[in-house]
Amino acid sequence: MRVIQAFKVPCHLCVVRLLPKKRESRGRRKGSKGSVETVQCDQCGRLIPEDKAVCVTKWYSPVDPQLAAELEKKGSIIAKYPVTRCYCVSCAVFMGIVKVRPEEDRKKKEILK
Repeated sequence: MRVIQAFKVPCHLCVVRLLPKKRESRGRRKGSKGSVETVQCDQCGRLIPEDKAVCVTKWYSPVDPQLAAELEKKGSIIAKYPVTRCYCVSCAVFMGIVKVRPEEDRKKKEILK
């Protein structure tokens, strides 16, 4: 007979107790995939699941913006490259990429009619 540590009752007598979850997706975008690969946070280096990471894509140009503006006026084409950076939730909140909602708005659910 197995005993569950949390309840100290025999396994065949225990009742499954569902804990409340903070958000329906549990903060992830994986759906029913099972497991996903990990990525490293570009700010702190923490390993996080790929679907939980907050990824931001910005366009980067190796040319100085003032020089690029002058060259574009003359008709030249300046190359821009997409740079995608992934952050863990802690760093995304710290850097202001993700905002913390007010306490009264956190668990607000809209009723569909």
